[in-house]
Amino acid sequence: MKYRMLTSEELTHLEEELKQFLIINHVYKEEWERMNRDTPETAQDLVGLFSDQVLQRVYENITYLEHRSKDACLVFKLGKDSIEMIGLQKKDNDSDIVTFETPESIHVALSVHPKQVGFFKHTKAYSKQREEEIHQMIAQGCVKSSEEFWKLLLEVVA
Repeated sequence: MKYRMLTSEELTHLEEELKQFLIINHVYKEEWERMNRDTPETAQDLVGLFSDQVLQRVYENITYLEHRSKDACLVFKLGKDSIEMIGLQKKDNDSDIVTFETPESIHVALSVHPKQVGFFKHTKAYSKQREEEIHQMIAQGCVKSSEEFWKLLLEVVA
């Protein structure tokens, strides 16, 4: 398995797609039921292949991710060959005046306390396949972000 097994809840939402996947792979209803009963590990392998296909398509369509914490906000633009990052970081980690956990707190940090915010920008090439890096970033707590947020931060950093 390249990524991860989809959860039961995710599979419930993708039930029709799973059925189509099974049909394309010449596994029909009776065979699927028999496989689940007699060789559940084979059925799990097929669900794993389906999960990888779904996640591959999802990751191919992600362009922006972000990771927020109390002390920093990192926003990533995921290009074809490289990742660009804009970072906001507290200059004084002992102070709780500035935080980056919510859009509101980021707005307050940038508009009310800009001198307490450090900015940095970095670009790096992917060290593995693009979608594998995206998967790893999401596993480490990144969430989908937007082009608008990226552009806003780009104006602030520039």
